[in-house]
Amino acid sequence: MPLIHLCAVLALLLSATAVVAADQPRREIRFAVAAHFPPFQSRNPQGQLVGLNIELGNALCEQLSVRCIWVDQVVMENFQALEARQFDAIMGIAPTCRRRQRVNFTDDLYPITTRLVARKTSGLTPTRRSLKGKRVGVLVRSNREAFALAQWAPSGVIIRSFWLNDQLVQSLLAGEIDATLQGAVEVREALLDKEAGMDFDFVGPPVSSDLLGNSVAIAVRKLDTALRNELNYALEQLMHNGEYQRILKPYRLDLLSSSP
Repeated sequence: MPLIHLCAVLALLLSATAVVAADQPRREIRFAVAAHFPPFQSRNPQGQLVGLNIELGNALCEQLSVRCIWVDQVVMENFQALEARQFDAIMGIAPTCRRRQRVNFTDDLYPITTRLVARKTSGLTPTRRSLKGKRVGVLVRSNREAFALAQWAPSGVIIRSFWLNDQLVQSLLAGEIDATLQGAVEVREALLDKEAGMDFDFVGPPVSSDLLGNSVAIAVRKLDTALRNELNYALEQLMHNGEYQRILKPYRLDLLSSSP
């Protein structure tokens, strides 16, 4: 068979295979999650994944009649692994402008608020002038790290990055850093609602920026519009049938994120 005919046959076979694969119903969704951010996602004493994002993900899978598979990651923003198909989506990540250049996002799951936390007596506020020469802790490859490095570091703010939130909190308690830029809900869970955090609080107003985002969504591969559309449909159904409201209610996100 001439080479050109052979290539044509192979192209037709590959095209047919792609069509058949596209017609196959989805059986599972592999969600990546960094399981050290209670109350959004963490592991209980039995080692089981728990939290708001876990409940929402499982509910979305149930709505779509597919199996949920959870892939635990050290960091949320692991786009290289997403593109390498080590999982299908990243659950619970802020859809910032910078991230939209790399991946696609579903509709928003819920709002978030970013706050600066420091000792109550520090007199600090989330401004370049107030923080100049101060050490501010952020998490590696987080939207808060991207913001702090871009907006504060050039003005003399010392940015210290940590892989784990527990390490960051311990560093703050030990006085090794002066403040931390965090989501209001998770820093309450990690520090402010605990006895060890009695001397700390939110300082200054919430911090807003396109680099931070103001909501959480699900990240999917740039061209995976089918999965994005399926997840959006499932989320809409959960909102209509009341399951979405039932899942969010115990976490009191409106109260926690708006507290002064």
